[in-house]
Amino acid sequence: MVRLNYLRKIMDDEGLDGFLITSRQNTFYFTNFTGSTSKCLVTREKAYLIVDFRYTIQAKEQVFSNIEVIEYEKSVNHTLNTLCLNEKIYELGIEGDDVTFSGYKNMQDSFTGVKSFRDLQNKLNEIRMIKDEGELEKIQKAIDIADKVFEHILPFLKPGVKEMDIANEMEFKMKKLGAKGPSFETIVASGPRSALPHGVAGMRELKQGDAVVMDFGAIYEGYCSDITRTVFLGKPSEELLNIYNIVLKAQMEAINNAKAGMAGRELDNCARSIIYQAGYEKCFGHSLGHGVGVEIHEKPTVSPRSDDILKSGMVFSIEPGIYIEGVGGVRIEDLVLLTDEGLKILTGSTKELIVL
Repeated sequence: MVRLNYLRKIMDDEGLDGFLITSRQNTFYFTNFTGSTSKCLVTREKAYLIVDFRYTIQAKEQVFSNIEVIEYEKSVNHTLNTLCLNEKIYELGIEGDDVTFSGYKNMQDSFTGVKSFRDLQNKLNEIRMIKDEGELEKIQKAIDIADKVFEHILPFLKPGVKEMDIANEMEFKMKKLGAKGPSFETIVASGPRSALPHGVAGMRELKQGDAVVMDFGAIYEGYCSDITRTVFLGKPSEELLNIYNIVLKAQMEAINNAKAGMAGRELDNCARSIIYQAGYEKCFGHSLGHGVGVEIHEKPTVSPRSDDILKSGMVFSIEPGIYIEGVGGVRIEDLVLLTDEGLKILTGSTKELIVL
């Protein structure tokens, strides 16, 4: 299994005898198991997925080849300790972002042969940054579902309709199209609430003249999509029209200048400089983008402080925005794939100004 080989390379470099995978996203990525409870122990030669009785059959059906499924009896830590002793694991890598303090103390007490626990969360997550063909197919399917949801929802946007009703309809539609569900809580923010970058849907009723920001995504076979579009209910004000054009210009500036080898902060600056030069320096406070895969936010980071080097095969968002308190906001977001030739826009929905 190629993914486990990448992990074993890290183990070699760091002098580890084993690695314990505990987070749900990394368990899925490295084993293909989708259940809610398990531990995966990776050694130099073997890999074990430890589950309880509820998941034994499911795990055996789902896991990649060469991963042995073990159903624990006394406790998961008792089984893991036995494996660590048998495999002579003295230096063990762990996911520091996932293991709680009490969980760490329990491992120290339970794993009698392990001398050292090493947090290598970041290195583990970096393996997921480059997407393979199978991952790209699933991400594209999740994106296609979101594109269809956007097309479907436009006729629903009318004065008097509540934001929450719009979000519910969007999530119902994505499930009908084959999604497991939304990849995050659907954002529908209208009127003055559109100035809230993460204004999840509320009970506000749409009004004529509103900007309506919709930020949403779907999960398809474990992979996420993410899209934002801003539309207008009736003719927008001159200010809203102006910031829409600035945001679109900023996004296209980043898309047209992205290339492999640049740092995340360099790409962020391509868009941010456009917005700042237009006089909206205090109105764009979030990052330009983030990686998307088995999680809705993962590496690489595209922000003013990001040292992540962008490489061919990465999938991430490009989502500049301008938010003005009391007036409204605009955000436009696409998912893109970085290739050796530049960026490929994966999102299919139009970015032309839509006035309903």
